[in-house]
Amino acid sequence: MSSQTTMYAVESGARLKLLMERTGTGNSISSRALARVAGVAHGTIGALMTGAQKAVPEDKAKTIAAALGVDLLVLFVPMERAGRVLIPAQATA
Repeated sequence: MSSQTTMYAVESGARLKLLMERTGTGNSISSRALARVAGVAHGTIGALMTGAQKAVPEDKAKTIAAALGVDLLVLFVPMERAGRVLIPAQATA
């Protein structure tokens, strides 16, 4: 069994921004507030919106989606499902 954490890619930075403008409660949330709720660095949310960062671990993806009031798969795609598998860096000799 693999102990690797499943990574989730943001389907669209524009979708993330849109969902932040109107969350499931009807309110907006700032990137700083979303980062605080999700337990990630503020820069992570910005990087997900711009595409500079493509993915986060499953627990963070779930927390971000929950804070926005949407199902996980509305915003994120499991990396393996998208045909992309993260391969750990190989040690060099």
